[in-house]
Amino acid sequence: MKEKIHPKYGKSTATCSCGNTFKTGSVEPEIQIEICSSCHPFYAGKKKLVDEAGRVERFAKILAKTENLNKKNKKKKKSQIIKKSPAKKVKKSKA
Repeated sequence: MKEKIHPKYGKSTATCSCGNTFKTGSVEPEIQIEICSSCHPFYAGKKKLVDEAGRVERFAKILAKTENLNKKNKKKKKSQIIKKSPAKKVKKSKA
């Protein structure tokens, strides 16, 4: 292995956007994080819905469109089945 190519690993302080700070190990002396165990909904026991840019509404619109298309396609298939002519009779060959 090559020597002197690895960064120095040491103690660092992580600071969350909620204001919580804790000690950890890293190659950086200070780390800024967005979410930590004290403000994360899973660990904190708080239910928090994060809806970025209306993703739930967008999904609901797409779902409604596909359901409408499925209903239209089923109606078309039923009308096509009714319009089809009866099957042709196959002549038996004498073998």
